[in-house]
Amino acid sequence: MLDRVPEPELMDSLDQVKAYAAADFSDANQRFIELVLAQLSQSLKHDSAAGSVLDLGCGPGSLTLALAEQLPGWRITGLDAGPNMLATAKHNAARTSADVQARTRFITGRLPDQIPRASFDLLVSNSLLHHLPEPGFLWHSLNSLAQPGAQVVVMDLFRPASQAALDALVDEYAGAEPEILQIDFANSLHAAWTAEEIRTQLDQAGLNHLAVAELSDRHVAVTGVLSGRRN
Repeated sequence: MLDRVPEPELMDSLDQVKAYAAADFSDANQRFIELVLAQLSQSLKHDSAAGSVLDLGCGPGSLTLALAEQLPGWRITGLDAGPNMLATAKHNAARTSADVQARTRFITGRLPDQIPRASFDLLVSNSLLHHLPEPGFLWHSLNSLAQPGAQVVVMDLFRPASQAALDALVDEYAGAEPEILQIDFANSLHAAWTAEEIRTQLDQAGLNHLAVAELSDRHVAVTGVLSGRRN
């Protein structure tokens, strides 16, 4: 198995922000949106005219805004620790409809301490876990941010079994992208956790009732319902 190599928690340089804002992540983003809608369909919440969502590690806000489009009437909060990412997210929000702008906000925060004094009906995160210095920062924050019975959807990369497999993924999915994205993608794959490692993390956090599944040749998802216990 390929050894894990951590990467910096923040990806917020102007070059990174510009590259990520311009990149085409439509396939992965669509997979994530479908995952969220499928999770909501398992509860009565998807029929609700109103609800609250927290997008942890929202980056430039693409998925936050997409969720606002897919969940009319819901309030959506995007949280990120990078000021440049948040500035881009707010710029992107200003180009959406008045309705989406009214229901969406972006705030600065870093797990585990800089989190909202609020609780949410749906907690989502895409590609944050592998950036955190401690994975428990995410898992132990979830119940503190959840309404009882809140849904959770976390998607991330998982680490390939070998360097050859990693190189093949970079070539297939980032080979035509700018060099900075190729490097960041390779580093993210190196820093990602395997599905089995994530199951161990959930067990240690008392969240082993959440489901873990590999979605593709590079994506893993954690889904389920949170009790909303405050730790």
